[in-house]
Amino acid sequence: MTFRHKHLLGIEHLAPGDITEILDLAEQYVDLNRRPHKHSDTLAGLTQINMFFENSTRTQASFELAGKRLGADVMNMAMQASSIKKGETLIDTAMTLNAMHPDLLVVRHPHSGAVDLLAQKVNCAVLNAGDGRHEHPTQALLDALTIRRSKGRLHRLSIAICGDVAHSRVARSNLMLLGKMENRVRLIGPPTLVPAQFAEFGVEVFDDMREGLEGVDVVMMLRLQRERMDGGFIPSEREYYHRYGLDAEKLALAKPDAIVMHPGPMNRGVEIDGEIADDINRSVIQEQVEMGVAVRMAAMELLARNLRAAQPESVEV
Repeated sequence: MTFRHKHLLGIEHLAPGDITEILDLAEQYVDLNRRPHKHSDTLAGLTQINMFFENSTRTQASFELAGKRLGADVMNMAMQASSIKKGETLIDTAMTLNAMHPDLLVVRHPHSGAVDLLAQKVNCAVLNAGDGRHEHPTQALLDALTIRRSKGRLHRLSIAICGDVAHSRVARSNLMLLGKMENRVRLIGPPTLVPAQFAEFGVEVFDDMREGLEGVDVVMMLRLQRERMDGGFIPSEREYYHRYGLDAEKLALAKPDAIVMHPGPMNRGVEIDGEIADDINRSVIQEQVEMGVAVRMAAMELLARNLRAAQPESVEV
Protein backbone atom coordinates (compact mmCIF):
# COMPACT_ATOMS: atom_id res chain seq x y z
CA MET A 1 0.00 0.00 0.00
CA THR A 2 1.38 3.40 -0.99
CA PHE A 3 -1.38 5.65 0.37
CA ARG A 4 0.14 7.19 3.51
CA HIS A 5 -2.01 10.26 4.06
CA LYS A 6 -3.67 10.96 7.41
CA HIS A 7 -6.39 13.15 5.83
CA LEU A 8 -8.00 13.64 2.43
CA LEU A 9 -8.14 17.42 2.17
CA GLY A 10 -7.60 17.90 -1.55
CA ILE A 11 -6.16 16.56 -4.76
CA GLU A 12 -3.17 18.91 -4.67
CA HIS A 13 -1.08 16.70 -2.37
CA LEU A 14 -2.01 13.35 -3.96
CA ALA A 15 0.46 11.61 -6.25
CA PRO A 16 -0.76 9.75 -9.35
CA GLY A 17 -0.12 6.51 -7.45
CA ASP A 18 -2.40 7.67 -4.61
CA ILE A 19 -5.16 8.45 -7.09
CA THR A 20 -4.81 5.07 -8.78
CA GLU A 21 -4.87 3.25 -5.43
CA ILE A 22 -8.13 4.94 -4.41
CA LEU A 23 -9.74 4.19 -7.76
CA ASP A 24 -8.58 0.56 -7.78
CA LEU A 25 -10.05 -0.02 -4.32
CA ALA A 26 -13.24 1.83 -5.32
CA GLU A 27 -13.66 -0.66 -8.18
CA GLN A 28 -14.03 -3.42 -5.59
CA TYR A 29 -16.70 -1.43 -3.79
CA VAL A 30 -18.62 -0.88 -7.03
CA ASP A 31 -18.98 -4.66 -7.17
CA LEU A 32 -19.96 -4.86 -3.49
CA ASN A 33 -22.59 -2.14 -3.87
CA ARG A 34 -24.26 -4.05 -6.70
CA ARG A 35 -24.73 -7.20 -4.62
CA PRO A 36 -27.89 -7.97 -2.62
CA HIS A 37 -25.77 -7.97 0.56
CA LYS A 38 -23.87 -4.68 0.57
CA HIS A 39 -22.44 -4.71 4.08
CA SER A 40 -18.78 -4.86 5.09
CA ASP A 41 -17.19 -4.70 8.53
CA THR A 42 -14.11 -2.76 7.36
CA LEU A 43 -14.89 0.21 9.62
CA ALA A 44 -16.53 -1.80 12.42
CA GLY A 45 -15.88 -0.16 15.78
CA LEU A 46 -15.03 3.22 14.23
CA THR A 47 -17.11 6.38 14.55
CA GLN A 48 -17.78 8.67 11.59
CA ILE A 49 -19.17 12.17 12.13
CA ASN A 50 -20.56 14.15 9.18
CA MET A 51 -20.41 17.93 9.72
CA PHE A 52 -22.02 19.91 6.92
CA PHE A 53 -21.91 23.68 7.44
CA GLU A 54 -23.47 23.95 3.96
CA ASN A 55 -26.53 22.08 2.78
CA SER A 56 -25.77 19.21 0.39
CA THR A 57 -28.26 16.37 0.39
CA ARG A 58 -26.45 14.46 -2.35
CA THR A 59 -22.93 14.50 -0.91
CA GLN A 60 -24.01 13.98 2.70
CA ALA A 61 -26.21 11.02 1.75
CA SER A 62 -23.34 9.50 -0.22
CA PHE A 63 -20.89 9.76 2.69
CA GLU A 64 -23.48 8.48 5.16
CA LEU A 65 -24.30 5.48 2.99
CA ALA A 66 -20.59 4.78 2.43
CA GLY A 67 -19.87 4.77 6.15
CA LYS A 68 -22.83 2.56 7.03
CA ARG A 69 -22.00 0.03 4.31
CA LEU A 70 -18.51 -0.23 5.80
CA GLY A 71 -19.92 -0.88 9.27
CA ALA A 72 -19.03 2.44 10.93
CA ASP A 73 -21.14 4.14 13.57
CA VAL A 74 -22.30 7.21 11.62
CA MET A 75 -23.59 10.43 13.15
CA ASN A 76 -24.78 13.53 11.29
CA MET A 77 -24.33 16.84 13.13
CA ALA A 78 -26.87 19.51 12.13
CA MET A 79 -24.41 22.39 11.85
CA GLN A 80 -27.02 24.78 10.41
CA ALA A 81 -28.65 24.86 13.84
CA SER A 82 -25.56 24.25 15.97
CA SER A 83 -23.47 26.25 18.39
CA ILE A 84 -21.64 27.76 15.41
CA LYS A 85 -24.76 29.85 14.85
CA LYS A 86 -24.48 30.95 18.47
CA GLY A 87 -20.92 32.22 18.08
CA GLU A 88 -18.78 29.16 18.74
CA THR A 89 -15.48 29.23 16.84
CA LEU A 90 -14.16 26.45 14.65
CA ILE A 91 -11.42 25.83 17.22
CA ASP A 92 -14.03 25.39 19.96
CA THR A 93 -15.83 22.93 17.72
CA ALA A 94 -12.59 20.99 17.24
CA MET A 95 -12.05 20.75 20.99
CA THR A 96 -15.60 19.50 21.46
CA LEU A 97 -15.08 16.88 18.75
CA ASN A 98 -11.84 15.69 20.33
CA ALA A 99 -13.73 15.01 23.55
CA MET A 100 -16.08 12.72 21.59
CA HIS A 101 -13.17 10.64 20.16
CA PRO A 102 -14.36 10.27 16.56
CA ASP A 103 -12.24 8.34 14.07
CA LEU A 104 -13.42 9.85 10.78
CA LEU A 105 -14.68 13.39 10.29
CA VAL A 106 -16.39 14.42 7.05
CA VAL A 107 -16.63 18.21 6.69
CA ARG A 108 -18.22 20.58 4.21
CA HIS A 109 -17.72 24.30 4.86
CA PRO A 110 -18.52 27.49 2.92
CA HIS A 111 -15.07 29.00 3.56
CA SER A 112 -11.91 27.92 1.76
CA GLY A 113 -9.31 26.52 4.14
CA ALA A 114 -11.72 25.86 7.01
CA VAL A 115 -11.50 22.08 6.63
CA ASP A 116 -7.70 22.23 6.64
CA LEU A 117 -7.76 24.30 9.85
CA LEU A 118 -10.08 21.81 11.50
CA ALA A 119 -7.82 18.93 10.45
CA GLN A 120 -4.92 20.58 12.28
CA LYS A 121 -6.89 20.66 15.53
CA VAL A 122 -8.68 17.30 15.71
CA ASN A 123 -7.30 13.91 16.65
CA CYS A 124 -8.85 11.93 13.80
CA ALA A 125 -8.86 11.53 10.02
CA VAL A 126 -10.61 14.33 8.11
CA LEU A 127 -12.22 14.12 4.68
CA ASN A 128 -12.96 17.33 2.80
CA ALA A 129 -16.51 17.24 1.40
CA GLY A 130 -16.05 20.68 -0.18
CA ASP A 131 -14.66 23.94 1.21
CA GLY A 132 -15.61 27.26 -0.37
CA ARG A 133 -14.12 27.66 -3.84
CA HIS A 134 -11.07 25.62 -2.86
CA GLU A 135 -11.49 21.86 -3.37
CA HIS A 136 -13.92 18.94 -3.51
CA PRO A 137 -11.54 15.96 -3.77
CA THR A 138 -14.00 13.06 -3.63
CA GLN A 139 -16.05 14.60 -6.45
CA ALA A 140 -12.95 14.72 -8.65
CA LEU A 141 -12.11 11.14 -7.71
CA LEU A 142 -15.59 9.86 -8.53
CA ASP A 143 -15.45 11.75 -11.83
CA ALA A 144 -12.10 10.11 -12.53
CA LEU A 145 -13.49 6.65 -11.78
CA THR A 146 -16.47 7.31 -14.04
CA ILE A 147 -14.18 8.39 -16.88
CA ARG A 148 -11.83 5.44 -16.41
CA ARG A 149 -14.67 2.92 -16.46
CA SER A 150 -16.28 4.55 -19.51
CA LYS A 151 -13.10 5.09 -21.54
CA GLY A 152 -10.95 2.24 -20.28
CA ARG A 153 -8.20 4.62 -19.18
CA LEU A 154 -7.55 7.87 -17.32
CA HIS A 155 -4.70 9.37 -19.29
CA ARG A 156 -4.15 11.15 -22.59
CA LEU A 157 -7.80 12.05 -23.03
CA SER A 158 -9.18 15.37 -24.23
CA ILE A 159 -11.58 16.68 -21.59
CA ALA A 160 -13.70 19.84 -21.71
CA ILE A 161 -14.90 21.43 -18.45
CA CYS A 162 -17.68 23.87 -19.29
CA GLY A 163 -19.50 26.63 -17.46
CA ASP A 164 -19.02 28.31 -14.10
CA VAL A 165 -15.37 27.48 -13.49
CA ALA A 166 -14.73 30.61 -11.41
CA HIS A 167 -16.95 29.55 -8.51
CA SER A 168 -16.42 25.78 -8.79
CA ARG A 169 -14.33 23.78 -6.34
CA VAL A 170 -15.26 20.75 -8.45
CA ALA A 171 -13.52 22.30 -11.45
CA ARG A 172 -10.43 23.14 -9.41
CA SER A 173 -10.07 19.59 -8.04
CA ASN A 174 -10.70 18.07 -11.46
CA LEU A 175 -8.12 20.34 -13.08
CA MET A 176 -5.47 19.11 -10.68
CA LEU A 177 -6.41 15.44 -10.88
CA LEU A 178 -6.76 15.30 -14.66
CA GLY A 179 -3.49 17.18 -15.07
CA LYS A 180 -1.66 14.73 -12.81
CA MET A 181 -2.95 11.89 -15.00
CA GLU A 182 -1.59 13.46 -18.23
CA ASN A 183 -4.85 14.56 -19.81
CA ARG A 184 -5.46 17.51 -22.11
CA VAL A 185 -7.98 19.78 -20.41
CA ARG A 186 -10.00 22.59 -21.97
CA LEU A 187 -12.00 25.18 -20.04
CA ILE A 188 -15.02 26.63 -21.81
CA GLY A 189 -17.19 29.53 -20.69
CA PRO A 190 -17.67 33.28 -20.75
CA PRO A 191 -14.66 35.34 -19.57
CA THR A 192 -16.66 36.35 -16.47
CA LEU A 193 -16.83 32.69 -15.39
CA VAL A 194 -13.46 31.45 -16.70
CA PRO A 195 -10.87 33.97 -15.51
CA ALA A 196 -7.62 34.17 -17.48
CA GLN A 197 -5.51 33.01 -14.50
CA PHE A 198 -6.80 29.47 -14.97
CA ALA A 199 -4.39 29.23 -17.90
CA GLU A 200 -1.72 28.81 -15.21
CA PHE A 201 -2.99 25.25 -14.73
CA GLY A 202 -1.64 24.45 -18.19
CA VAL A 203 -5.06 24.22 -19.80
CA GLU A 204 -6.60 25.69 -22.94
CA VAL A 205 -9.28 28.34 -22.41
CA PHE A 206 -12.15 28.92 -24.86
CA ASP A 207 -15.02 31.40 -24.79
CA ASP A 208 -16.57 29.74 -27.85
CA MET A 209 -18.38 26.54 -26.87
CA ARG A 210 -18.36 25.08 -30.37
CA GLU A 211 -14.65 25.64 -30.85
CA GLY A 212 -13.83 24.22 -27.42
CA LEU A 213 -15.84 21.02 -27.86
CA GLU A 214 -14.21 20.08 -31.16
CA GLY A 215 -12.98 16.48 -30.90
CA VAL A 216 -13.11 16.03 -27.12
CA ASP A 217 -13.54 12.64 -25.38
CA VAL A 218 -15.35 13.96 -22.30
CA VAL A 219 -17.75 16.88 -21.80
CA MET A 220 -18.02 17.88 -18.14
CA MET A 221 -20.73 20.48 -17.49
CA LEU A 222 -20.78 22.60 -14.32
CA ARG A 223 -23.65 24.08 -12.36
CA LEU A 224 -24.19 27.83 -12.38
CA GLN A 225 -23.50 28.64 -8.73
CA ARG A 226 -25.69 31.68 -8.24
CA GLU A 227 -25.35 31.46 -4.46
CA ARG A 228 -21.67 32.37 -4.84
CA MET A 229 -22.20 35.14 -7.40
CA ASP A 230 -22.26 38.74 -6.21
CA GLY A 231 -22.79 40.42 -9.56
CA GLY A 232 -24.01 40.09 -13.13
CA PHE A 233 -21.83 37.27 -14.42
CA ILE A 234 -24.25 36.33 -17.22
CA PRO A 235 -26.73 38.52 -19.14
CA SER A 236 -29.60 36.03 -18.72
CA GLU A 237 -30.18 32.30 -18.38
CA ARG A 238 -31.66 32.18 -21.88
CA GLU A 239 -28.59 33.82 -23.40
CA TYR A 240 -26.31 31.59 -21.33
CA TYR A 241 -28.04 28.44 -22.57
CA HIS A 242 -27.87 29.65 -26.16
CA ARG A 243 -24.11 30.16 -25.98
CA TYR A 244 -22.90 27.69 -23.34
CA GLY A 245 -25.69 25.21 -22.60
CA LEU A 246 -25.01 21.70 -23.89
CA ASP A 247 -27.45 20.67 -26.60
CA ALA A 248 -27.36 18.13 -29.44
CA GLU A 249 -25.90 20.61 -31.92
CA LYS A 250 -22.93 21.49 -29.73
CA LEU A 251 -22.37 17.91 -28.54
CA ALA A 252 -22.13 16.77 -32.18
CA LEU A 253 -18.78 18.59 -32.38
CA ALA A 254 -17.25 16.28 -29.78
CA LYS A 255 -16.12 12.76 -30.66
CA PRO A 256 -18.98 10.39 -31.53
CA ASP A 257 -18.33 8.36 -28.38
CA ALA A 258 -17.81 11.36 -26.08
CA ILE A 259 -19.45 11.03 -22.67
CA VAL A 260 -21.41 13.76 -20.87
CA MET A 261 -20.92 14.48 -17.16
CA HIS A 262 -22.42 16.83 -14.56
CA PRO A 263 -21.70 16.91 -10.79
CA GLY A 264 -25.32 17.83 -10.02
CA PRO A 265 -27.72 19.16 -9.20
CA MET A 266 -28.49 20.12 -12.80
CA ASN A 267 -30.32 23.18 -14.08
CA ARG A 268 -32.01 21.66 -17.12
CA GLY A 269 -32.47 24.09 -19.96
CA VAL A 270 -29.75 26.34 -18.54
CA GLU A 271 -26.54 24.27 -18.41
CA ILE A 272 -27.73 21.19 -20.26
CA ASP A 273 -30.60 20.03 -22.43
CA GLY A 274 -32.83 17.52 -20.64
CA GLU A 275 -32.67 14.99 -23.46
CA ILE A 276 -28.87 15.06 -23.42
CA ALA A 277 -28.82 14.60 -19.63
CA ASP A 278 -31.04 11.53 -19.93
CA ASP A 279 -29.38 10.01 -23.01
CA ILE A 280 -28.34 6.53 -21.86
CA ASN A 281 -25.82 6.29 -24.70
CA ARG A 282 -23.93 9.50 -23.88
CA SER A 283 -24.75 10.63 -20.35
CA VAL A 284 -22.92 9.07 -17.37
CA ILE A 285 -24.48 11.39 -14.80
CA GLN A 286 -26.22 8.59 -12.90
CA GLU A 287 -23.01 6.55 -12.97
CA GLN A 288 -21.27 9.48 -11.28
CA VAL A 289 -23.69 9.22 -8.37
CA GLU A 290 -23.06 5.47 -8.10
CA MET A 291 -19.28 5.93 -8.26
CA GLY A 292 -19.49 8.53 -5.50
CA VAL A 293 -20.46 5.97 -2.86
CA ALA A 294 -17.72 3.55 -3.95
CA VAL A 295 -15.00 6.22 -4.02
CA ARG A 296 -15.95 7.50 -0.57
CA MET A 297 -15.89 3.96 0.79
CA ALA A 298 -12.41 3.49 -0.65
CA ALA A 299 -11.11 6.79 0.73
CA MET A 300 -12.44 6.05 4.20
CA GLU A 301 -10.96 2.55 4.21
CA LEU A 302 -7.51 3.84 3.26
CA LEU A 303 -7.61 6.55 5.94
CA ALA A 304 -8.85 4.02 8.51
CA ARG A 305 -5.95 1.69 7.68
CA ASN A 306 -3.47 4.48 8.37
CA LEU A 307 -5.36 5.50 11.49
CA ARG A 308 -5.17 2.00 12.91
CA ALA A 309 -1.52 1.61 11.90
CA ALA A 310 -0.65 4.77 13.82
CA GLN A 311 -2.37 3.65 17.02
CA PRO A 312 -0.21 1.96 19.66
CA GLU A 313 -0.92 -1.70 20.20
CA SER A 314 -2.99 -2.45 23.28
CA VAL A 315 -1.17 -4.20 26.09
CA GLU A 316 -2.91 -7.06 27.84
CA VAL A 317 -2.66 -6.99 31.62
